[in-house]
Amino acid sequence: MDAVTETMESPLVAEAIKKAAVAWVSIDDGPAYALWCLPVEGALYVVSGPGEQSAPGLAEAQTAAVTLRGDHGGRIVTWPAAVTRVEPDGEQWQEIAHQVAAKRLNARGSISDLAQRWARECVLTRLAPLGLPTAGESLPDGSLAAAPRPTPAARRTAKPFRLHRVRRR
Repeated sequence: MDAVTETMESPLVAEAIKKAAVAWVSIDDGPAYALWCLPVEGALYVVSGPGEQSAPGLAEAQTAAVTLRGDHGGRIVTWPAAVTRVEPDGEQWQEIAHQVAAKRLNARGSISDLAQRWARECVLTRLAPLGLPTAGESLPDGSLAAAPRPTPAARRTAKPFRLHRVRRR
């Protein structure tokens, strides 16, 4: 049995994909990004681009590492994924883009308007199981926490306001 067949038949990966709402996706051993995703037929679909979530390198990648959590909130499985772009002029676009758009929270406009904007400006990516998953005892023991990445949204914290001057003796 090859790695692709074995992963697709893995009950843990299949169940984790079905329940996924957020996936941590890493490209080329880079930092993992938490991405909103939608499970459809054994794969995860992610939208990235202007006005949507940032997924640096995902649109150009061929493979990625996907980590999913369980019902308790902790990491349960990491699996290699084949990364495929869903093209706006392809067969899958109408069906998949509209399903993903229907689940997109706080979106402006109709589902069709959102799918059309994605076709012009964004990338819809399919993440499908590709190889043997890492789960159970083989998962790292540590938290894998990292320092927050720089962001333009950060700002300097202001000093607390003082009503009066404190005198020292």
